[in-house]
Amino acid sequence: MQIACLDLEGVLVPEIWINVAERTGIKELRATTRDIPDYDRLMRQRLRLLDEHGLKLADIQKVIAGMGPLPGAPEFINRLREKFQVIILSDTFYDFAAPLMRQLGHPTLLCHRLKIADDGRVADYHLRMPDQKREAVKALHHLKFRVIAVGDSYNDTAMLAEADAGILFRPPQNVIDEFPQFLVTATYDELYDAVLEASSEI
Repeated sequence: MQIACLDLEGVLVPEIWINVAERTGIKELRATTRDIPDYDRLMRQRLRLLDEHGLKLADIQKVIAGMGPLPGAPEFINRLREKFQVIILSDTFYDFAAPLMRQLGHPTLLCHRLKIADDGRVADYHLRMPDQKREAVKALHHLKFRVIAVGDSYNDTAMLAEADAGILFRPPQNVIDEFPQFLVTATYDELYDAVLEASSEI
């Protein structure tokens, strides 16, 4: 039995924090794990910036409400689900992801949670567990599944390495250079074909 594990942001939907940065004009919020591989340092920077600029959860959710999947993503995931069980493994938060999951047909999502203060301020974040993407793949292996993983950034590389096959989708050049062992794809057709080919080889 085989399962496809996909990252969310950058693979199926735009980067949420980049959209928040563009809507608010706070350039520092454009940083993602493509730029700062240390996730805790990245999130601490984001929380500090939200506090400095007085942004609350409702402000971020308002931006997300105007977003949608990347062009072609819903069709891609529907094609993929005809042949594979699909799980989304993401470092986003349930507090953010619900509207986007609706537009993708509600695939299974494993991610994290935010701590929201009484005044609506984003007070902190809680990881579901450390290194949850890799640990999820390890757990699926323990359940005797073969796993094909797809991601686009630094925080996906441990998941890709743990999987039976790892594929990068539209990664930045620095990730391509640092992780040449992973196949790189640029379109959903290429990605679909790569998943099928990996499936035949594992």
